[in-house]
Amino acid sequence: MFQTTKGLILREVRYKEADRILTILTESEGKITAKARGALRKASRSAAATQQLTWSELTLFGNRGKWTVNEGSVVEGFDGLRTDIARLALGSYFAECLDAFGAEEQPEPALLQLGLNALYALSRELCAPLQVKAAFELRLMTLSGFQPNVQRCAYCGKAEPEDPCLGIENGGLCCRACRRADFGLTAALDAQALSALRYVIAAPAKQLFSFRLEGRGLKLLSDAAEEYLREHAERSFRTLDYWKTVR
Repeated sequence: MFQTTKGLILREVRYKEADRILTILTESEGKITAKARGALRKASRSAAATQQLTWSELTLFGNRGKWTVNEGSVVEGFDGLRTDIARLALGSYFAECLDAFGAEEQPEPALLQLGLNALYALSRELCAPLQVKAAFELRLMTLSGFQPNVQRCAYCGKAEPEDPCLGIENGGLCCRACRRADFGLTAALDAQALSALRYVIAAPAKQLFSFRLEGRGLKLLSDAAEEYLREHAERSFRTLDYWKTVR
């Protein structure tokens, strides 16, 4: 069965001499694994379209649950990522996260849109990379069923907690002075970081990165988002570690 769909290439692995094994987040089929025969040959019509971090239109052949890329064309190459090693590394981290949280062969349009919007913002330098990273991580958690409950302190009920803390394990919010041992691990926030966190959770997809945060507030938000994602992913991310060495 042949079909044409658009897909974001999350991962590519060389197979034999000229083939690629791809992990693709597609519009129509969700996350799939596909073989791109001959993609590494100079004359291949699918070479550019099957590179990691490329948004492509692909012609796929499916048979008994196995997929093959017959041909493809680039829709968006996110070229700004390929001129800066730090941005490329961060984009690869986004792809690894999407791979970790995406369900096999189950269309997830909101997840796909998040990935595309984050790569676009990073490629075009619409805001600081740390801001793109934090917003991506928090929105990914929200879409994956781990939305933090940050409306008010879990103990005293204040809507604007003093020295707010995010519960890394339970996703709750508390004042530092209210925190108890049963609340578990926490990440420090400040008023600006908390406001940005609330914005990211609820913002329309196209306005996800349209908030202002700098300095200490941005660092706190990024650290909290990263810790929260890693806790619920129950794994580490080698691409994140690599980004930290080259940023």
